[in-house]
Amino acid sequence: MPSATKKKPPKILMRPGDKSGQVRELQARLRQIAWFNAAPTGQYGSVTTSAVKGFQGKRGLPKTGTVDEVTWQRLLNMTTEPTHAQLYAPAPGALDAPDPRCMTGRVLCISKTSNSLRWMSDGKVLSSMDVRFGAAATPTREGTHYIYNKVRDDWSRLYNSPMPFAMYFDGGQAVHYSADFAARGYNGASHGCVNVRDRAKIAALFDAVAIGTKVVIYR
Repeated sequence: MPSATKKKPPKILMRPGDKSGQVRELQARLRQIAWFNAAPTGQYGSVTTSAVKGFQGKRGLPKTGTVDEVTWQRLLNMTTEPTHAQLYAPAPGALDAPDPRCMTGRVLCISKTSNSLRWMSDGKVLSSMDVRFGAAATPTREGTHYIYNKVRDDWSRLYNSPMPFAMYFDGGQAVHYSADFAARGYNGASHGCVNVRDRAKIAALFDAVAIGTKVVIYR
């Protein structure tokens, strides 16, 4: 009786010690779903290995710490193509230098590079929080704006979704709390608004920001 054909193991695409753009993409995608809590570097070290093992174990895959075709496809299905900002994002909590327009007066200083919002007064940071922005089809508009309306318990009729602590700065675009951002992180995007995932921080910010406050959005 002929022996059964042995199934080939899936091809290994990335492993510890590798250094490449694909490894950077791996790290950025893992970061989207909160498995990689560091800055993408393109170097496959111990932090990346642990993140891959965690991702594999959560989904019932062999915890090898290497990325085979099955692991990679599962990750692709769960994430979106990383933006340039996500591929070169700083370590969590690391902030870039504020835009010069943020250095005088009270300003909502919002960076697309570090995915951060800083509430500043004459160059001093009073508070900071993580934010996310619109998708490619509905980008968050950059530039200098001003808060023209505030609604504590708003609702988007266009997208049929809640917008708590909404502070409008340009047309229908606002800074507001997002339960989706709190749940899914960067594995998603807004329709152009600046989403905040820390409800306590955005609630305090809402009370502090006055109509007419400057908003600077930059990258």
